[in-house]
Amino acid sequence: MIQRRIRHEPIAYITGHKEFFGIEFYVDPRVIIPRPETELLVEQALELANRRFPRSCISTDIGTGCGAIAIALASNLTQAKVYATDISASALEVAAINCQRHGVTGQVQLLQGDLLDPIPEPVHLVVANLPYIRDSEIAELSAESKLFEPMIALAGGEDGLEWIRKLLSQAGDKMSQDGAILIEIGYEQGVAVASLATEVFPEAAIRIVPDLSGHDRVVIIDDVYR
Repeated sequence: MIQRRIRHEPIAYITGHKEFFGIEFYVDPRVIIPRPETELLVEQALELANRRFPRSCISTDIGTGCGAIAIALASNLTQAKVYATDISASALEVAAINCQRHGVTGQVQLLQGDLLDPIPEPVHLVVANLPYIRDSEIAELSAESKLFEPMIALAGGEDGLEWIRKLLSQAGDKMSQDGAILIEIGYEQGVAVASLATEVFPEAAIRIVPDLSGHDRVVIIDDVYR
């Protein structure tokens, strides 16, 4: 184990687990390691779901990886249905392990496909932590990330917004009338993502939520068809 760590392998991969939102998850190199910053995304999604859809909520976790967001939502919204998508079949294998471990296989449906494409019905909440690192910033990542985490889950294209832009273009046909989209972003991307959202959903209420450090972290696109 010490030799693996000396070679910069992340501790979460060595031990096979990572805590997120008070829940222990199995992780391995098929998925990125959940970050504490993403807990804000879950907090905002839960607040919206409890306030707007208290009796029944259909939610999504786009790019689910190990299933952390989907399982955190399902564990706290016992009446909710959660679709969890990923383009990677191997990532979904890890998510399935975690769904079984936490007893949410009846709530969380795992679907392989490109972003929202496999979602079979209109949803109330689209929740997404997509790759948002610019191509030019990849070289600056830690050795732990560059050498061990799946690059498909990190690289966001030339401006870091490639997958966010694609998600927004798909969302129109997948949302309920009173639905909302919540997206985790890089700390300098708030204005750019809000502008993209306005182009696609000009009538929506858009706000940027900062993290505990005061950096832009979550964009919420609410009442997309108001």
